[in-house]
Amino acid sequence: MPVELPYVAKYQPPGTGESPLSAVKDWVNVSCPKCGGKAKRETDTMPNWAGSNWYFLRYLDPRNDKEFADKKKIDYWMPVDLYNGGMEHTTLHLLYSRFIYKVLFDLGFVFGAEPYARRHSHGMVLAQDGQKMSKSFGNAVAPDEIINKFGADTLRIYEMFMGPFDQAISWSSEGVEGCWRFLNRVWKLAKENVNDKPTNVNLCIKLHQTIKKVSEDLEGMKFNTAVAAMMEFINEWSLGFLNQKEAELFIKILAPFAPHLTEEIWSRLKAEDPRHKVSGGYIMDEHWSVHQQSWPKYDKNLIKKETTTIIIQVNGKMRGQVIMQSVKDKVQSEVENLAKKEVNVIKFLEGKKINKVVFVPGKIINFVI
Repeated sequence: MPVELPYVAKYQPPGTGESPLSAVKDWVNVSCPKCGGKAKRETDTMPNWAGSNWYFLRYLDPRNDKEFADKKKIDYWMPVDLYNGGMEHTTLHLLYSRFIYKVLFDLGFVFGAEPYARRHSHGMVLAQDGQKMSKSFGNAVAPDEIINKFGADTLRIYEMFMGPFDQAISWSSEGVEGCWRFLNRVWKLAKENVNDKPTNVNLCIKLHQTIKKVSEDLEGMKFNTAVAAMMEFINEWSLGFLNQKEAELFIKILAPFAPHLTEEIWSRLKAEDPRHKVSGGYIMDEHWSVHQQSWPKYDKNLIKKETTTIIIQVNGKMRGQVIMQSVKDKVQSEVENLAKKEVNVIKFLEGKKINKVVFVPGKIINFVI
């Protein structure tokens, strides 16, 4: 020691699993300094995580040949807002990268003792048999097969809906099909259940509750409950109509989960908007893409009041539900009046004589005809 490294003309992997340095035979093959016998120099002297421990810091200022990185850029970009990785990264990468960052901090190259402001671990997708997905086990699911059959949005939705993001969850073919049906329902509702009339107040309340829930769950990386909230909302939507403004709000919150479908729905909604119609076509502006929109804000006035969901039955069978303020959910006349206005309930009551009304305050109203 010290050993001077040779010039390496080609840095392509040799295909043996060894480093490019191993291909320089006249440097690798040497004589033992003790016995004079044949010997080989070790060429694998760095852990495979070494390069990934600090490279992101050079991304801050990659063309700077005078200093590690401009101090203003380091101050602006660091620390990393969120480190998201599997549990195996806890020691294999996170520990090493923090170690190197702290060395760079001690040397004055970076500021702040920590490279990451927040860390979040993600779980593992297991096969349907509960084992780790592996080609050797023959239980791996090829994403291309899912995409070809159900589309990329279905795959995205299912991966977020299948379970808590930080836990190991087994793959389910039935779950994939369920997400595909959900997106098909969204497509159908966006085509058939949108009009220019004011949205029913109960459906509007449910929409803004959903916006609040999805917004909070995204921040908390609770993707499965965010998807569940949107699935619950379309059950409500299927019983009534949204006007275009409210329909657009829902498409915005679905967009990060199903970008392709929502972009198509958004363009169709905008094509129906009179402001975009011109002779022989449409005006395409910055509002045309759903992915260029600002995130919707929920109406605090609509959700701040405590509400109750009243189940509406006709002859004992559920035909709809109504959301109303808790202060009125025990007043039969208030509940009955709202229930009779629900779109899906009207068709079962129209032209029929109501012989009896069974009312359970705060829970159920049943029209006996």
